Amino acid sequence: MTAVTLNLNAITTLTHDQFWELSLTNRDVRLELTAQGELIVMPPTGWESGKRNSSLNGQLWNWNERTRVGISFDSSTGFILPNGAVRSPDTAWVASERLIALNPNPEGFLPLAPDFVIELRSATDRLKPLQEKMREYHANGVRLGWLLNPQDQTVEIYRAGKEVEVMRSPTELSGEDVLPGFVLSLKGIF
Repeated sequence: MTAVTLNLNAITTLTHDQFWELSLTNRDVRLELTAQGELIVMPPTGWESGKRNSSLNGQLWNWNERTRVGISFDSSTGFILPNGAVRSPDTAWVASERLIALNPNPEGFLPLAPDFVIELRSATDRLKPLQEKMREYHANGVRLGWLLNPQDQTVEIYRAGKEVEVMRSPTELSGEDVLPGFVLSLKGIF
């Protein structure tokens, strides 16, 4: 089953507070809000994607626990991007100094673009919407992003100020200068 996009502009424009309330009252559904005010309803993933997402989050969390240089987030976290969209990457990370400077309310969506994101293409995801989402992250200040595509055995790497790089069948990925010392093993992902 694929995501469904609802255009609510004919009847309402959701504020971030209203979208937060909608998300709270529909906890069993993953929701995102585009910068154009469209509501994206995403079904739960299958077990294979869930297993892969767990591996991605676990590896990032373990690295972050050792380094203590930021905070890692799973796919249930909403980020309000500078363009107004509320997005929930499969995996995300934010440097500690940015969170300290922001001093965000612990309830609600985090009003910033993460430093790092991963999107994992599940068997039912279409590639083009994921690529558009990655470009949106990139345009809104994400410094490093990986689009993992197990179906095609590719990774698209989005870096600030650079063209997208496509890697074929990599076994691991480096966090580069955004996540110093982080190496993601793709064993079990591809």
